[in-house]
Amino acid sequence: MGSVLSRWPFFRQLIAGGDGTGAEAMSKETRALRPRLEGAQVARSVCPYCAVGCGQLVYHSEGKLVAIEGDPESPISRGRLCPKGADSYELLTHAGRETRVKYRRPFSTQWEEIDLERAMDMVAERVWETRERSFVEERDGLPLMQAPTMAHLGGATLDNEENYLIKKLFTAGLGMVAVSNQARI
Repeated sequence: MGSVLSRWPFFRQLIAGGDGTGAEAMSKETRALRPRLEGAQVARSVCPYCAVGCGQLVYHSEGKLVAIEGDPESPISRGRLCPKGADSYELLTHAGRETRVKYRRPFSTQWEEIDLERAMDMVAERVWETRERSFVEERDGLPLMQAPTMAHLGGATLDNEENYLIKKLFTAGLGMVAVSNQARI
């Protein structure tokens, strides 16, 4: 009977005279618990959801993501994250996350998986074909250098620097005239 009672935290608390927050309240399982981030390495990063640039601490161990938290040393967010940023861990680890490129052929009702390299080649070919087909070198005897049939809409995961480079590439390199960023998508 004594050994059964000695395993009960309340009994141990009575015997030891503790307040229930010390060793008398701990079981074998409790003593075996380790901190969630013990042994994890940390890398500083930026939240991918908008152009604000909130700082994140990305904890990883043995090639696996362990946790993502706000970076208290970030002068922008001071350790705070919005609900989307706070859920970045799920963005990368959710079981339902799509990890393969999906393609639906014209007039098809079915999606098929294709390789990323093939998808990138298809996009590049279509962009170049559209540029070649619609590029206007001059108008009224003046240089124009535009491809008015193409546009680009950036999303919330692009920071200001990426948007700057995209603007330069798409306007100067490809001649796009409609380049915009929608930070709320």
